[in-house]
Amino acid sequence: MIYGPFERMVAFRYLRARRQEGFISVIAIFSLLGIALGVATLIITMSVMNGFRAELLGRILGFNGHLGVYSIQGPLPDYDQVAQRIKGVPGVVMTTPIVEGQVLASARGNSAGVMVRAMRKEDVGSQPLLGSSIRPEALQQFGDDNVLLGDKLAAKLGLRTGDEITLLSPNGNVTALGTVPRIKTYRVAGLFSLGMYEYDSGIVIMPLDAAQTYFRVPNAATSLEVFVDDPDEATAIGRAIATQLGAGVNVIDWQRRNSSFFDAVKVERNVMFLILTLIILVAAFNIISSMIMLVKDKGRDIAILRTMGATRGMIMRIFVLSGASIGVVGTVAGFALGVSFATNIEAIRRGIESIIGTDLFHAEIYFLTQIPARVYASDVITVVSMAFILSFLATLYPSWRAARLDPVEALRYE
Repeated sequence: MIYGPFERMVAFRYLRARRQEGFISVIAIFSLLGIALGVATLIITMSVMNGFRAELLGRILGFNGHLGVYSIQGPLPDYDQVAQRIKGVPGVVMTTPIVEGQVLASARGNSAGVMVRAMRKEDVGSQPLLGSSIRPEALQQFGDDNVLLGDKLAAKLGLRTGDEITLLSPNGNVTALGTVPRIKTYRVAGLFSLGMYEYDSGIVIMPLDAAQTYFRVPNAATSLEVFVDDPDEATAIGRAIATQLGAGVNVIDWQRRNSSFFDAVKVERNVMFLILTLIILVAAFNIISSMIMLVKDKGRDIAILRTMGATRGMIMRIFVLSGASIGVVGTVAGFALGVSFATNIEAIRRGIESIIGTDLFHAEIYFLTQIPARVYASDVITVVSMAFILSFLATLYPSWRAARLDPVEALRYE
């Protein structure tokens, strides 16, 4: 619609309600606040959900790799030769042999179930996420019977660098008296922190040769972790690897390994979007009610404008502009509030925690040590466009009613 100076003057004059029209003004203010809060809440929620997915994806893939290659018959023998064949597949960046096993870790009277993940020293240092979280001197001492612990696991067991940790495996030695658990003590060479509670509290990094001896898989690996240059192409690269290696191996990409987890995040994000959209929808209905009341209150003014030569189109544009202005101002305010809050959410969280003295974000529950938020332009544009469209649609029926008002009937009952 093209608005002339006359329509703009009358529309903005109607927005400045007089004393006797105070109730209409209050409804309009609440409509504006409702749209602002709805837009801000949607932007903040979408940004946090994006941040959670990106952070979890980065940490999971940075530690586990994009593809896992497993032998169908058990441990994978001749893993170096298999790794060389995998490196020949286009798109593969790095291949790491892994030995994994669950054990019970104990120290200083404390115990915890942990996952042992065995790697070579050069592979530990070459992984950006893991290597960057370990001090160089700790990585230098890693080897033989020296292991690395997550900082949360070390705190749980009361350990520091240089202390000893005892690992107990239920798959022990078979004797005449039954199976005897395998027990061995290792020294803590250093700590790591990946920023993901599940890993920092439940992982022990062990040298590959030490784990082969401990778990009794000599010259073998339980799997090969494959890193590729484009995670989105992991499925296609996995098929190429399976073709290259032939029968006897199973290749699982990161999407299949974590499908339930990331599907749950996606579903939750979509559900939250739909639920929070109702806030904007309710605010739009408030615009409709306030505009209907404004039209009813301004019936005499509309009749006078019509008798002075104003067309139905001009009357309709006046009330469309009045109602849409509420939506535009509310949307812009919500956009500014939402983006500002989302980009500073961690600082705001820490400030609130310092005031109330309560932890609002438990790492044990949310897996991460801080609230992540990523503001994507596409999400912001979607939310702002939806708010604009709903605000505009909410003005059409009241404006149509105002344009259809008969001047004679309006003046007759004044």
